Parts: sequence; C-alpha cells; structure tokens
Amino acid sequence: MQSISVEELKARLDAGESLHLLDVREPHEREEFNIGGTFLPLGNIQRAETDGIDDWANEEVVVYCRSGNRSGQACLTLETMGFSNLKNLTGGMMAWRERIEK
Repeated sequence: MQSISVEELKARLDAGESLHLLDVREPHEREEFNIGGTFLPLGNIQRAETDGIDDWANEEVVVYCRSGNRSGQACLTLETMGFSNLKNLTGGMMAWRERIEK
C-alpha cells in the first residue's frame, strides 16, 4: 500500500485523470460530506463483499475514510484479496476539508 496526499489527489482530479476512488466510511459520514467515490464501507470489505470493485484489482485505487485509519485497514484487506495498486489517502476527509475545502 502506498499513500497519496489530498493535494496530490486534488491535482490529479483537477487534471482530469480518471481515478478509482473508494469511500470506506459509514453511510452517515458519506451523507455529511463526500468527494464522489464509490461507496463500500469497511465492514463490507472485511466480509469480502467486494463484487462492485473486483474488476479494479489490477488498477490504481485511491481509498479514503474520515482520517486515513479505516482506509489503511481496507487497503491491507484488499491486498490480501489480490488488489495490487492501492493508495491510502493520508488524513482522509478531515485533511481534505481542512486543506482543500477551506
């Protein structure tokens, strides 16, 4: 698992790159604020309920949560399932709101 900063992700999105974004937060957190990623809570990943993203296994996937902790756990779990190009968003949505959505 690698890391990606909110600034780097924002720059790549602004440049029009097509990225797989994976939001592993809980529904209420997503309702409060999100950046449009595919929604798959950490619990689903831990139960190997990943049908909606299985075709991303060999593609770059940026995983995020509120602070970067759960997304790190999700990355580790997804790696054991064969995902090979995962990036954990450092600081998660807290960092995004603090540094990008000022």
